[in-house]
Amino acid sequence: MSFLRKPDVSAADVRPEKVEVLVAAGSQAVLPCKCRSLSSDSAIIWSKERGGTVWRKQRSGLQYRGSSWAQKGTQRVQCPHQQFERGDFSLQIDAVTKEDGGTYTCMVDVGRWVTQSVVTLRVLTVSVSPSVPLWGNNVSLGCDVSPRPDEASFRWRLNGSPYIPGTSSGLVVKAGLRLSGNWSCEVTSGGRRVEASAPLTVRGILQPSREDARLYAAVGSAASLPCIFSPGLKPSESLWEKLKPTSLFRSAVDRLPASFSSSSSPAQLPWDKSARLDPVGLEDEGRYRCSGTAEGQRLARNMKLIVAQSAFYTDSTKEKGSVTLSCQLSDSSDVTKYDWVQTTSDPNGTESVRSVLKGKTVRISPESEQNQWTCRFYGKEGVLGNITHQAQLIGGLTGPGKSSVPSRNTPTVVGLSLLLLVLLLVLAQMYKNHQRRKRIFQYPALETMVHNISNEREEKNRNRAKK
Repeated sequence: MSFLRKPDVSAADVRPEKVEVLVAAGSQAVLPCKCRSLSSDSAIIWSKERGGTVWRKQRSGLQYRGSSWAQKGTQRVQCPHQQFERGDFSLQIDAVTKEDGGTYTCMVDVGRWVTQSVVTLRVLTVSVSPSVPLWGNNVSLGCDVSPRPDEASFRWRLNGSPYIPGTSSGLVVKAGLRLSGNWSCEVTSGGRRVEASAPLTVRGILQPSREDARLYAAVGSAASLPCIFSPGLKPSESLWEKLKPTSLFRSAVDRLPASFSSSSSPAQLPWDKSARLDPVGLEDEGRYRCSGTAEGQRLARNMKLIVAQSAFYTDSTKEKGSVTLSCQLSDSSDVTKYDWVQTTSDPNGTESVRSVLKGKTVRISPESEQNQWTCRFYGKEGVLGNITHQAQLIGGLTGPGKSSVPSRNTPTVVGLSLLLLVLLLVLAQMYKNHQRRKRIFQYPALETMVHNISNEREEKNRNRAKK
């Protein structure tokens, strides 16, 4: 800031103080201009180097703005008049753009004195090209300051976390789901620090959201294998495969389960290539891969299906016996805890939670085993899945070295089994008798001849004995 006394000193003799302002594009910039000499009829002129007049006020109070500073009928520049009484003639620029960067001059004429301030406005802009790339393509990230300062340091962040390496004004990255989100560039220059950001949206397979995502399903239930591409993509040559766990570097393809279906319905969106397993079996666990071609590029996503089941054991060592329920998963590496929830139903069909037991394996009474028990298993992010135990469905399963709970229908089953065995023996004997008679009556004449010969021999033997 400088002061010029009229007419003794010319404007060329003035060496105004230079101020720098650093802001992010799209924000508001305040260019300072303060004067210690106050006058109610001061004349103010804000101008931009090679840009003409930005804003001015005559002594009469009339205000003028440059025609290029209007955006959709709204003026972007103003000097709040309520601050004039304090000698503050700062200029406010709304929705700053890269083109607004440059050198501005403030001239305040209070009569005998003229105050001059020079302000350099630097605008930080972050660019992403292309802003919506396809997975696997290169993306250019730029952090531009206009006009460029002599010295500046840059630091990049992705979704609030530092991105390393990210200390230059420009980056080239390969588009992937992990790089989707908000990219921020922080610039430090001349003791001032400002940050600007831009979004990056990667098109590809949205669900599952990450590679080797884990899906949980209970034995006997229906499971969905998601494969959803970005809206607007129309993948062709879509393919589902089940992978063998034999190779670490190159996945071998296995046969898809018989319960697998991936048929598309008319109501299904063209970018939805999800599949289904119904019902899920123990042998269905493993890794699956969904792939498709979009815009000439092959996209694929792997996922792992983990199958859960409940096991039922009995223990006869207790005085009244007990039942043990165990929650078993084909892969429990991500499970942090288990709990068993007992639910009961009243005559109206309303279910209520009766008890909650902690642990993968719990011991309950035979009476409570007749109720519905559900095992819930959790990971770091919450519930992963559940499996419901039904006594009438798997009550016959027993573990090694264990004895099953005696069933109320055991005597009936034993009696029916014995009766069936007796009937089978009777039928077998009747069949043997029938076959024997059949063989005898097949040659009746031969049987008569044999009988006559035998009688003649006996008669000859008797006659010899008499002689």
